[in-house]
Amino acid sequence: MGKDYPLGYKYFSDRCHKAFAKNSNEKDSQKVEEMIKRGEFVIKEIEALYRLKKYRTMKKRYYKEEDIDFNLDKFD
Repeated sequence: MGKDYPLGYKYFSDRCHKAFAKNSNEKDSQKVEEMIKRGEFVIKEIEALYRLKKYRTMKKRYYKEEDIDFNLDKFD
């Protein structure tokens, strides 16, 4: 998951490991479920950012800036 992370995979991996290690002693099942839901939310947010980055890259690659500005003016 972190291979495209802006600060690098090592940074991403270390941060994930620290987050899991910090909460490894939690025994309350309700709190564990909340943390799992939070983790799933973070995963979805990171995936959305990756998709946005890829979309912007493709848009820059295949469209001229004038075309993009012109198309946006149609909606005003």
